Amino acid sequence: MPQFPEPLQISPRISVIPIIHGSGDFSWEVRRRMLEHEFDCVAIPLPHSFQQRVEEGVLQLPKPSIVIQPTSPRFTESEWSESQSADDDEDDFDDESPTSYVPIDPCQPVIMAIRIAMGEHLPRHFIDLETDPFEPMSATMPDPFALKRVPLERFAAAMLPGVPHPPDRQIQQRILHMALRLRELEQRYDKILLVCSVLQWPWVRQAYRESDAEMPEHDLVEPPEIYDVNPRSLNFMFGELPYITGLYERARAELEDDRFMSIDGVKQLLLAARDAYRADLGVRARKVTPLLLSQCLKYIRNLSLIGRRMTPDLYTIVVAAKQILGPQFALHVVETARSYPYLNSDSNNDRNQVTLGIDQARLPDGQIVPLVNRLPGPEVSWQTLQLNRRPTQEESKRWQYRWNPYGQCSYPPEDQQIENFRTRVVERAQAILGTDLARTEKFTTSVKDGIDIRDTLRHWYEKQIYVKVLPPDRGKLDCCVMLFDSPSDPRDYPWRTTWFAEHEEESTLAFYATDFSKEMVGPGIGMSVYGGAMFLFPPVVIPDIWNDPRLDFVDSLEERLIAAACTYSRSRQIAIMSSLPPGAGWRRLAKRFHKHLVHVPIGSFSDSHIQQLRMVHVLNGQHIRSYAADFIRKA
Repeated sequence: MPQFPEPLQISPRISVIPIIHGSGDFSWEVRRRMLEHEFDCVAIPLPHSFQQRVEEGVLQLPKPSIVIQPTSPRFTESEWSESQSADDDEDDFDDESPTSYVPIDPCQPVIMAIRIAMGEHLPRHFIDLETDPFEPMSATMPDPFALKRVPLERFAAAMLPGVPHPPDRQIQQRILHMALRLRELEQRYDKILLVCSVLQWPWVRQAYRESDAEMPEHDLVEPPEIYDVNPRSLNFMFGELPYITGLYERARAELEDDRFMSIDGVKQLLLAARDAYRADLGVRARKVTPLLLSQCLKYIRNLSLIGRRMTPDLYTIVVAAKQILGPQFALHVVETARSYPYLNSDSNNDRNQVTLGIDQARLPDGQIVPLVNRLPGPEVSWQTLQLNRRPTQEESKRWQYRWNPYGQCSYPPEDQQIENFRTRVVERAQAILGTDLARTEKFTTSVKDGIDIRDTLRHWYEKQIYVKVLPPDRGKLDCCVMLFDSPSDPRDYPWRTTWFAEHEEESTLAFYATDFSKEMVGPGIGMSVYGGAMFLFPPVVIPDIWNDPRLDFVDSLEERLIAAACTYSRSRQIAIMSSLPPGAGWRRLAKRFHKHLVHVPIGSFSDSHIQQLRMVHVLNGQHIRSYAADFIRKA
């Protein structure tokens, strides 16, 4: 086997793989090099006190876990009591020293090295200094995806000018301890592999070759403990997104090529989010076409380049999904991104479970402690993005129980949107009606309503100009029927009612929709989906069409809307929007009332806009309008 290049050798017997912690690309590189070369032992940049618990957690992989080492108390119990009695208002020492931990993360390169070494039965030596408290060393680092184009030795060499000098004495002592421990291992093994951070690598090499100091003394430390991790907080521990980490594990188990998983995983994440989005929203979901996904990926790429990165973070992915595909899809992207498939059935048991947050954790006993990672990755900046979460089952049941059946009203912004759309449909119907009655004639003394280019070219051999003659305006359409789902299954749309206008700018509305009580989105806020609706504008007072015995001669929901429109419309024409033109049965029904149906194809409008309009929120009283916007989520 070829030996490591000279820049990656500390001595003829010691090779090093400089890594960026928490990177799936570096984990892949560690696995490849360890399987391609032969080693006698592996040196791990962790203290010896962590070895038993960390290896115990590695054996549980792909189930994640966390090894936490509590901070040792600074005073005895009597000293603590004396300091508190001296001054109750002043802390004499800092009892908030961060607790250190090691994430058992499948995409952590150090964990991958331990995993491969245990699989190959290689000795593992944890060579870091025991420190309490632990002080990490981190910096801004380049994107690890560059490893796909640049060899590891060039990547590490390019980082040398930017690697900072160890900032404090503890880190210097740790580096010295690791260098001296490597010298000890060199006396026992011929081929030693060191896997350490790219920020430590040059200083360990320098300390190995130059220092003749004595071995630093260890601090007294508490024994570490291993815990399960709350599945909902895995994104605070994993270096990669939990979903992409699961893809790495699946590829490893099924012997698939996972070299470009950090990029290919983003595509699979969007596809999985699309499936969850469709399954959750059903007919309310927008059509997530390949073109929209392509635009979303381009947006993700551009945002990543603006941030000087080659691979996106979760914030970038969610921002692009929200802008291109809407906040509801972005919410499913977040939920899919934090899902990890390799969890045992008892993962929800919180008796030995730690819930992680930003640099803190809630232990199983309820204590909240500050945390610091012993394998820190690149510096992380947290950003906020507004997304309305979905309510839990307990919240939905509580809101259903408190619903007052004698008070309900609409949501004004949705009323305005649907009224504006009704105006567009009516205007489109009037244009179609005028086009159907238009005629052409030969030009004599006036161009009338304009030259008809089509008929002029059709009769060019006559050397005659034809002009258009449009009929005079026959009045405005006062009724519009919208059939969003036709044919409609009555079992899907059990809620049928007639709403009257609150003011002169609203229509009288009769519709059938899904049961709003089945989907509560907030306290006093239910959501339904239109199947079909009839609008009368200007508004008039009519009986409830669903209880009107004069309309019982029809059989379907659509025919009842059409019959009601023909009954209460004062115009001879009725605009009807549907996917297909009215059939003979509907036209006979309209003819029975001496009406004419003007068809407006639903395909002439944006599908995403139609899906948005179909969502109707029902409020349990007008006072709900004051806070409804905080709970209403758009598709």
